[in-house]
Amino acid sequence: MLYNAYDLQRSWLAGASMMANLGSEWLQSPVNPLSHVAMGPLVASGLDVFAHAAAARGKPAFGFTHTTIDGRDVPIHEEIVLRKPFGQLKRFRREGVEGGPKLLIVAPMSGHYATLLRGTAERLLATHDVYITDWRDAKLVPLEDGSFDLNDYIDYLVEFLEKIGPGAHMLAVCQPSVPAYAATAVLSAEKSPYRPRSLTMMGGPIDTRKAPTSVNEMAMTRPLAWFRQNVLATVPLYYPGAGRRVYPGFLQLAGFMTMNLGSHLMSHYGMFKHLVAGDGESAESTKGFYDEYRSVCDMTAEFYVQTIDLVFQHHALPKGELLHRGRRVDPAAITDVAILAIEGERDDISGLGQTKAALDISASLPKELKKYYMAKGVGHYGIFNGRRWREKTAPVVEAWIADAEARARDEA
Repeated sequence: MLYNAYDLQRSWLAGASMMANLGSEWLQSPVNPLSHVAMGPLVASGLDVFAHAAAARGKPAFGFTHTTIDGRDVPIHEEIVLRKPFGQLKRFRREGVEGGPKLLIVAPMSGHYATLLRGTAERLLATHDVYITDWRDAKLVPLEDGSFDLNDYIDYLVEFLEKIGPGAHMLAVCQPSVPAYAATAVLSAEKSPYRPRSLTMMGGPIDTRKAPTSVNEMAMTRPLAWFRQNVLATVPLYYPGAGRRVYPGFLQLAGFMTMNLGSHLMSHYGMFKHLVAGDGESAESTKGFYDEYRSVCDMTAEFYVQTIDLVFQHHALPKGELLHRGRRVDPAAITDVAILAIEGERDDISGLGQTKAALDISASLPKELKKYYMAKGVGHYGIFNGRRWREKTAPVVEAWIADAEARARDEA
């Protein structure tokens, strides 16, 4: 019922959005006398804001066409390197450019598409051969394709690294820090040539007992039965994944919007003022952010519940109790993978110390292969997007990867 009610409301709002958009365009038309009176721009701007807020959204495109290398434009081509039921490995191939560190960016499977990391990938394209985990919306995966849980997530990352080949680097943003670390430990325990040369984790919940946020506390204070009963839904018959149990992306979005409702309201009010003043560029910037932020997808119920259980309630990884296919994930197995932990000073999703904990549990890793960086003045999204990411944090990541590359050359 929950999913059907949401889809019905979305259909209604999509129609209202279309009408509001038409009304806004008509009120701004120079042939309409109302566009020349004082109330015209006000009403048109209000309708524009509503039309944008109510519009239905699908999966956004990365939209990369080129990057700049040594002062010249280099075309970018998206390639699907490996396709799996619940996600695909995508590469942004730089035309005519060979070499450069191979970098796997692990996008969160937490209600948003991988395009949420568009700014992360875009900044690193000029200096790296970039791959990304492009996760699929669970409601579009037929039941016959099976299930997807934390074990599968780790398996996917291992397979992706094997497909990319030896010597790759891995960067995980937020939620995938745990499976990325686990995959690194699994490959290290096997002495696999496909273990990453470096692992960068940004704003990840490695140990949520440290500086717990409101997001952590909600996950830690309710029993698993509460989550199964209140936040899971069954995909309706009109989707390819009909009958699959999922955690709907719209519930995740509603939770995040409610956390910072005042900020979101002020952002939309700012958009309204920009439109009234004729500052379309500033308004489009806000629209662009919300186009991405409101584009949500579902995750499988088994992955969601397992993450709540093992990551947020039992803290299995930092306790050394996390299992992968029945075998313990041993942090001590990581002995030669350079690990960089990055946190945002104002992160209200993964508190300070939660990602840094990865360095503490890597007991066998030499000190020179560990690094911690705190991004001052930024919240969760500012760690991997925006001006401070581009100008302050990204150079730290690039330097860490370059050091790992140099170390590998010296040891060869």
